[in-house]
Amino acid sequence: MATTAGRLRGLLRPIGERFRKITSDSGLIEESVQAAVESKDYDRIPSLLDCAGYSCPSKNPFLFLSNLSESHQVQVIDEILQSFIPIRPRNRLRFAHSSILQYTLESPNLVPLSLAVVQRTLRSGCIPIPQTHSLLSKSWTDRRRRPQSVSSILSEMSSLGYTPDCGTCNFLILSLCKDNQLEEALSVLKGMQKAGCIPISDSYGIILNHMSTLKRSSNKVLKLFHEMVSVHCLNPGKDTIVKAIAGMRANRDTWRIVDLIEFLENEGVDVGFVEYESALEGCVEASLWVLAGKVSVKMTGKGFIPYIGMRQSVIEGLISIGEVEFASVLRQQFARLKS
Repeated sequence: MATTAGRLRGLLRPIGERFRKITSDSGLIEESVQAAVESKDYDRIPSLLDCAGYSCPSKNPFLFLSNLSESHQVQVIDEILQSFIPIRPRNRLRFAHSSILQYTLESPNLVPLSLAVVQRTLRSGCIPIPQTHSLLSKSWTDRRRRPQSVSSILSEMSSLGYTPDCGTCNFLILSLCKDNQLEEALSVLKGMQKAGCIPISDSYGIILNHMSTLKRSSNKVLKLFHEMVSVHCLNPGKDTIVKAIAGMRANRDTWRIVDLIEFLENEGVDVGFVEYESALEGCVEASLWVLAGKVSVKMTGKGFIPYIGMRQSVIEGLISIGEVEFASVLRQQFARLKS
């Protein structure tokens, strides 16, 4: 029995090796994909590309579609995407979606279709490969140079049968931010509303997180927080608030930190210990002792007690500028909380 099994493995091994060699040949893969498309046997495509490990091919297996008219390309790719929906497990689609997306991103004319592919990729539970961000940003900005409004481009998705959603728009915003296209990301944030896609907290959070890494951006950050919270009634995530405060500290905009915290508190947004402690550290770094004292008072009022190093720095700083009485009151508040 063992001898028979060994002989069978020996016979099968060359077949498996030949199959791997065939499927790794990009020319043969493209021919196989083309045959599947021409016969409308679309559900074969994921298996063909999955076997070949086609995550980033030197030659895109869908390149043959360029011989078709643009409208025909859109029709074929839409049919492929629709045929993929019932396929399980969904991670089988990752190479197919990736290859189709890379192909469509080569042409700014196909940007709405590219966004549709992004949408189907995200809904399948997969994430487009990292190179997608730069490709999408370039293709989008090239399309926008015509010029054409954000809402009209997004609305073209609807004409293809795909409704713009927050997941797709947020991925576009993230791609633009990663490519340092901040103004265009802000344009998408505003334009997506006109296309019927209402921004969510993450839509603003992506841009705010990017803005927090830039110099001289504190006023813009504060303005965007106002729009997010006051206009759209959205609550920023704690991580977004912490990053914004860190960015303002890096820009030495301590007063803007206090303005941000006061605004969020007045709007009913929960501001926690980490945010307050970071604001207090900014005050101490800038030697704004009275402001540091006021921030400390607000912290104690919420039941927060600063770290011991900060407490000592604030007390000593107040005394150094003659605010002895203020320092005494603050020391008593710290002692009461500790007890």
